[in-house]
Amino acid sequence: MGFADQRFNVNLSILFTELPLLERPAAAAAAGFSAVELWWPWVDSHTPEQAELDALKKAIEDAGVRLTGLNFYAGQLPGPDRGALSIPGEESERFRANIDVTAEFARSLGCTALNALYGNRVEGVDPAEQDALALENLVLAARAADRIGAILLVETLNRSESPLYPLVTAPAGVGIVDKVNQATGLGNAKFLMDLYHLSMNGEDLPRVIAAYAERTGHVQIADNPGRGAPGTGTLPLEELLDQLAKAGYEGWVGLEYKPGDRPSAEAFDWLPADARAAR
Repeated sequence: MGFADQRFNVNLSILFTELPLLERPAAAAAAGFSAVELWWPWVDSHTPEQAELDALKKAIEDAGVRLTGLNFYAGQLPGPDRGALSIPGEESERFRANIDVTAEFARSLGCTALNALYGNRVEGVDPAEQDALALENLVLAARAADRIGAILLVETLNRSESPLYPLVTAPAGVGIVDKVNQATGLGNAKFLMDLYHLSMNGEDLPRVIAAYAERTGHVQIADNPGRGAPGTGTLPLEELLDQLAKAGYEGWVGLEYKPGDRPSAEAFDWLPADARAAR
């Protein structure tokens, strides 16, 4: 096995960001990839104009790539925010207004994985109040995802880069997944296993994979230290992905790393060109 046996997609919110948004799908295709994923592309708008949605849809279709993952509105990301769904007040309301917009855009492109970032803790607000709000909003998101035949992803980040984010262990992320599935009865909430974030938290990655591969709906990778391409750090990513495959994971592996001091198109030398298009 090895890298050539995985199904990779390119995260266009961290790679190819030297290009305008509408040029990134074609750039990923030119680099040999046939699948992409995105954070919520309109940081300043949870309900963008239909013309903006249509333009991105056309760019993805014209490039001949498939959108395989999309985030719900998550506040200022990149930036200080790590999600909106647990933030009382206007941010939570924005998240709710965004749910159907995101689901409809995903449906229009056949995207079947929607990621809902939990949100930072807010000073002066009882964490239990935030958790109750989060569950309400995640239930709404899970039901919207189910209507379009998609899964809902819950992601664990790392405490070093996201010190106010409460989901910083694999068990914490999976625990929220279980609560959502129990509340909806749908079973479409899944764990987003980001090997970079988990490694930053010092977790035992082989043990995490053994425990949670069956409940994982998506995997993302970057090397550590540095959040660069595979081979720029010390993580045995090829071995870890092989372990995931042997544990039964057959989903996408999102390339969510920084290209470094080079154009993004040059940041894929670790992966043979004939292994980039999804099989």
